[in-house]
Amino acid sequence: MRVTIDRLGHLGDGLATVSDGTVYVPGVLPGEVVEGDLNGDKLMNVRIVTPSADRIKAPCPHARTCGGCQLQHVADSFVEAWKASVVSSALAAHGLPHPIRGVATSPPHSRRRAVFSARRTKSGVLIGFHARGSDTLVAIPQCRLLHPDLMTAVTGLQDLAMIGGSRSAELSMTVTRSEAGPDVAVSGGKPLDSEMRMALARIVEKHRFARLTWEGEVVALRDSPIQRFGRAVVTPPPGAFLQATLEGETALLDAVREALGPQQRVADLFAGSGTFTFPIAETTEVHCVEGDAAMIQALDKAARNTQGLRRITSETRDLFRRPLQPDELMRFSGVVLDPPRAGAEAQSRCIARSTVPVVAMVSCNPVTFARDAGILVSAGYALDWVRVVDQFRWSTHVELVARFSHLS
Repeated sequence: MRVTIDRLGHLGDGLATVSDGTVYVPGVLPGEVVEGDLNGDKLMNVRIVTPSADRIKAPCPHARTCGGCQLQHVADSFVEAWKASVVSSALAAHGLPHPIRGVATSPPHSRRRAVFSARRTKSGVLIGFHARGSDTLVAIPQCRLLHPDLMTAVTGLQDLAMIGGSRSAELSMTVTRSEAGPDVAVSGGKPLDSEMRMALARIVEKHRFARLTWEGEVVALRDSPIQRFGRAVVTPPPGAFLQATLEGETALLDAVREALGPQQRVADLFAGSGTFTFPIAETTEVHCVEGDAAMIQALDKAARNTQGLRRITSETRDLFRRPLQPDELMRFSGVVLDPPRAGAEAQSRCIARSTVPVVAMVSCNPVTFARDAGILVSAGYALDWVRVVDQFRWSTHVELVARFSHLS
């Protein structure tokens, strides 16, 4: 079957219109003429007949087999424009303005947090990422995405899998770069016993891991796996959220600061361990709200030990079930809102009933962002601008910061 690709879907597949509907084609670009075998609504065994001018040779040798990246065959300029269009389309679906103020893209070899999969084999250990839509594991020794410190950690992860893995189950290994070395959290491994604890501790020391958490339990701590947020030195709990790249975090923070401008007191909602809290607190009082008690504890400890900051207060609170109410929001001249992919519908409705002058909304999901933006705009807020941040390079993932101002 031969088709012409009309556009890319939100998952990066090409979409082609045919007489009886839409055909989905992986690894192609708009305007390309392609051939393949139709299987349901998907084109398989794809051959490019007429390539796009935006098509490039994938920079990573694992691009065809590894499922970690979907857009390595595309020029950076196209990816940036496409990610901006994803945000614009989501806003347009709600009848909202979409003033996109550029795209900030993280460089190669910058991802500082990744989830590896590992499996024992007859000959040793296989560790890497899954092939797209498959249980097949693909080794990635020349990955162009991950920070070199994460790639160096793979040898130690193999040793962990040899000790704590089995041939009947797959290990999940979350590795985060920290100043003291890799911070590793493992799930799916063998049950711990005294002999295994000692063996794991020796591996941590040998490979200079900062911390090893096994099924939620810290089994070895060589050094505190610290992260720096502004002036603060924070030790997040195991597996805690961290922005994917330092460059992406910096771009998000710069946009949040610009959106807020000078403020007297700011509410940082879904604050995590203080990514935005501490830099903002250099000039402004901040009240942090986060549903994870362990992250608030880490934030509080860092706040007590950091000099030169304005007052920081905090509370552990589930903002999905108990959002800050309009009377509580009256205390603040600005709000930072950084929810997970589900967005912050309940909290947005409360903000919409308030008169908070400025809202800086951070989002990792354009669809739920557009929904929440519509709630604010319909209640008298203006969507001033949107800044797209691409810290998940070569993927279809899109992040952004938007500024809302109350029209009063």
